[in-house]
Amino acid sequence: MELCKNGHIVALNGHAPHAAAAALPMPQFTPPASSPAPMDTPMDTPTSSTTVLREQWEGKHEFLLSCIGYCVGLGNVWRFPYLCYRNGGGVFLIPYFLMLFVTGVPLFLMELSLGQYGSAGPITVWKCCPLLKGIGIGMLCVSVLVCLYYNVIIAWTFYYLGSSLQSPLPWSCDHVDNAAICGNASLFCVIKCVNVCVLLSSERVLGVVHSEGLHDPGPVRWQLALCLLAAWIIIFLCMMKGIRSSGKVVYVTATFPYLVLVVLVIRGATLEGSLQGVAFYLTPDWGRLANAQVWNDAASQIFYSLGIGVGGLLSMASYNKFDNNVIRDTIIITMGNCATSFFAGFAIFSVLGHMAWRKGVAVQEVADSGPGLAFVAYPEALALLPGSVFWSILFFIMLFMLGVDTLFGNMEGITTAVLDEFPHLRGNTLHKSLFLGVLCFCFYLMGLLLVTNGGIYWFTLIDSFSTSFGLIIITLFMCLGISFFYGVNQFCQDIVDMIPLCPPWCRRLLLYFKACWVFCTPFLLLVSLCYYMCRVCMFSLCSKAADDKVL
Repeated sequence: MELCKNGHIVALNGHAPHAAAAALPMPQFTPPASSPAPMDTPMDTPTSSTTVLREQWEGKHEFLLSCIGYCVGLGNVWRFPYLCYRNGGGVFLIPYFLMLFVTGVPLFLMELSLGQYGSAGPITVWKCCPLLKGIGIGMLCVSVLVCLYYNVIIAWTFYYLGSSLQSPLPWSCDHVDNAAICGNASLFCVIKCVNVCVLLSSERVLGVVHSEGLHDPGPVRWQLALCLLAAWIIIFLCMMKGIRSSGKVVYVTATFPYLVLVVLVIRGATLEGSLQGVAFYLTPDWGRLANAQVWNDAASQIFYSLGIGVGGLLSMASYNKFDNNVIRDTIIITMGNCATSFFAGFAIFSVLGHMAWRKGVAVQEVADSGPGLAFVAYPEALALLPGSVFWSILFFIMLFMLGVDTLFGNMEGITTAVLDEFPHLRGNTLHKSLFLGVLCFCFYLMGLLLVTNGGIYWFTLIDSFSTSFGLIIITLFMCLGISFFYGVNQFCQDIVDMIPLCPPWCRRLLLYFKACWVFCTPFLLLVSLCYYMCRVCMFSLCSKAADDKVL
């Protein structure tokens, strides 16, 4: 006996017998916990006379664009290029792609397959193995921390975007506020003064000069508070109708950044000194391969960029049609994400090379990492170009769309997890909108701490510890749980069942993924975890020794 629900055919015991599977055009899967189960199911789910239908993507392009937009985020623009030049230029691509194929792609496929087959969020999907439900809770906790600080970056982007609408730019020497700094200086001094103006502008935004550390947050900066409020209002409006609304928004937000990157690469290629920056970006330093930090940076960038272990991928895949080719989607998304990271490096370092040429210094003296690259170094370079207002607006619109797409995925992970645990919210549009509104408002209130004078210290704290140690543990247990508790052979068979007329290349790839899930991926995750723990212990010992020396 079987139950038809949401377009999927479900066996009463959660998995159909093999004989029935051969006779049916659609494979069987475990029904999501959000759908009431019959009386005789192994899981004692309460019965109900009504069934809450689960949304589905209106087309496969919406899912692909949503996943690409989720993966291709700010880290592709400000983190990968910096790690590449810091860790030996083109040599960094060796550990990067090795980590991609051994850990990134297998874990990406595992998370997409788990969500699509179970048709449930990061908590409910673990009904297949209730012992591992804590993995879903861990995903939810990490996603909350990421959403908390990620929208602050979007607020910074809003502030700089609004500032870019002024002519001249607030961080250029032509602005009236900087007249006392620049004056009637020569070309070299003007370039030096632009650097000072950009630093002063960033200090006006962050207010860091008015705080001594975590213990001294200071007052909320009202300009950033308004920008943060606007950012959360936009997120609420775009996600108010779930994937029906966000699935349409990504047609713009996921494609426009590529157009901007192409324009920036073309513009950068025409600048004097751009080849100096590109050469610095790609020149190999083979000796760096012997440094363990290079391999650790490659692994962390894979996690940071692909968004593995946060629950966003799993949640978005849960709205797929059951017969979607998840292996094909995994290859398209992961390859597209890594190609974007590599391509973005040319847009960044061609412009930084021009700035280094104008200053008469080496590229490493103008390059920066993280927010410093996006909100200090690159705006400084853009201020030196003709038509700087236009290029600045274009750049910050791109950053805004990159950030919004990533936040869509993180928020989807949270909302899907809660709605699957409380399915009556999904069936009532008003209650669902109220829940999303309350969630966004709570995030806004908590985010106000990050837009105080000392907010950058809290931002750095969350950014440094929420996406490294926690994600390694979550993905390690997810990999071990699926491979040894649920069964790697059963999981591979589930993937084959989802793909109608599974082509031979998919079956051959599954053999490779099976080996990764059982041996290679857990091993590398354990090595990364041990290396991270050793670094923390060494840092603690060094700090203690320094304190003892002071005393």
